[in-house]
Amino acid sequence: METVSFVHMADGTADDYALLARVEEEYCHTLPDRLLSAVEELRLSLPGYKVTRYDHSLQSATRALRDGRDDEYVAATLLHDIGDALAPHTHGEMVAAIMKPYVREEVCWIVKYHGLFQRFYYAHHYGQDPNARDRYRDHPWYDACVEFCAEYDQNCFDPAYDTLPISAFEPIIRRVFSEVRYLGPEDE
Repeated sequence: METVSFVHMADGTADDYALLARVEEEYCHTLPDRLLSAVEELRLSLPGYKVTRYDHSLQSATRALRDGRDDEYVAATLLHDIGDALAPHTHGEMVAAIMKPYVREEVCWIVKYHGLFQRFYYAHHYGQDPNARDRYRDHPWYDACVEFCAEYDQNCFDPAYDTLPISAFEPIIRRVFSEVRYLGPEDE
């Protein structure tokens, strides 16, 4: 395997960085595989629910697909909780950062804030404010996030729901994450 010549990035040559650009491009093409694996890993996370987080994610995506949501939205419903294992308190931010170059800003915002908005359904049981989401009431995507949580998150813990297998979503993940569409100058 070819490697760069440097041990300090400042000493890299044009050839070194051309090699890294090729390697990175190849690596980015395998992102859909890593995302699908991350969904699979949800089988092992957060016990206590009637369904695994894996089944929850599939159920969420199934509902979105059956409701005719577009590919970016369906991908978001499938992936919205893949950060649970590494960022249990900020998983939405983590997943939104992964999705940012591939899905429109509205969908990223929904994913980023869905954890806060989801608290509407349970925060009172912990003595917390279930309406903490209202600090974003004037945001243009507030209602979209409320809808996401109502239709594709809080209600997706039903073991009897007719959930589609992950293979139904693989083509969507591959389409959505095959091309960077939303990189701004500040992200390059």
